[in-house]
Amino acid sequence: MGIGRFVYTPILPLMHEQAGLSSALGANLATANFAGYLAGALAGIAAPALVRSTLALRSSLLVLVATLALMPVTHDGTAWFGLRLVAGAASALVFVIAVSAMLSRLQTHPHPHAHHLVGWGFGGVGAGIALSGLLVAAVQAASTWQAAWWTCAALAAVLGAPAWRLALQPEAAGTRTPAAPHAERPRTHRWFLALFASYTFEGIGYIIAGTFLVAAIQKDVGGRLGGGAWIVVGLAALPSCALWTRLARRWSRPALLLTSLTIQAAGIALPALLGGATSALVSAVLFGATFMGVSTIALSIGSHLRVPRAVALLTAGYSIGQILGPLLAAPLLHHGYQQALLLGSAMVLAAATASAAVCVRFPHHLGSVTATA
Repeated sequence: MGIGRFVYTPILPLMHEQAGLSSALGANLATANFAGYLAGALAGIAAPALVRSTLALRSSLLVLVATLALMPVTHDGTAWFGLRLVAGAASALVFVIAVSAMLSRLQTHPHPHAHHLVGWGFGGVGAGIALSGLLVAAVQAASTWQAAWWTCAALAAVLGAPAWRLALQPEAAGTRTPAAPHAERPRTHRWFLALFASYTFEGIGYIIAGTFLVAAIQKDVGGRLGGGAWIVVGLAALPSCALWTRLARRWSRPALLLTSLTIQAAGIALPALLGGATSALVSAVLFGATFMGVSTIALSIGSHLRVPRAVALLTAGYSIGQILGPLLAAPLLHHGYQQALLLGSAMVLAAATASAAVCVRFPHHLGSVTATA
């Protein structure tokens, strides 16, 4: 999922240079992926059976690999738009299915290292970002943009092979248990609404940084540091989820969400406020170390609150934020990337503010979670 969802970022400069991709079409392709991601998340809400379907998971994996492999086959902008749209939908389904299966399994079969396992599960996205970034960098030195897509498709296929056998529960534990009437479900919606608002604002701020941070660093410092910033983001993301979930064993998850969002806001603003190689490197590390950690913590809180289809609902809000982000940032790009990054930082600060409301009298002890998706 990390490859299919994010590999477009490091390949984009190659397509500008070699495939004649215009800036406008490049932005439209990114928007197509965001819209597809929203569609996939909404499908998980409208059809909960999809989230527990092995067929849906395997089909999404195949589609994701196919969309990567087909990108170099054509130079038609409409075809590229359709492929990135479909890739976004498949990415969302893979993410929602895998996360829901992981959380549901660990809740019904408790494991002494559950927090650690969840963290490394989310860290897979960071691994995909880092691996594909390294692969594109290697291919870029010796070959073409087509080869970059094909080699990343091959890498996604290799990683999809073990994912093919992911065991899904036909029905999430307790979702249809007669002995648990609706009236007994804890009233946690006020915390969930604040969490939903926080995660949606995070979607806006995160995607502004994810879209323009690398370009801003490249423009400011150039050289290998600019080109390798996305790899740094992925490498920082890989262990970050395990670290945040480990911290969750000692500290409150809502408090950790507030902390991670505050750190991320500072990291996004750093290149705009200071500039230079050091701030660029620190920014890439802070952004990579928090954006997947925020997802890990937020989705875990949503699961804890026992709101039906929490993972899909939160992913949908995050997706809406990702569509809004570039639209809000676009008018600011006439003056460079600094104002766009400051807007992204402000949105993440808004997410932090909303997460502060989650902290207030948070119901830490709700018993076992009966439904995560």
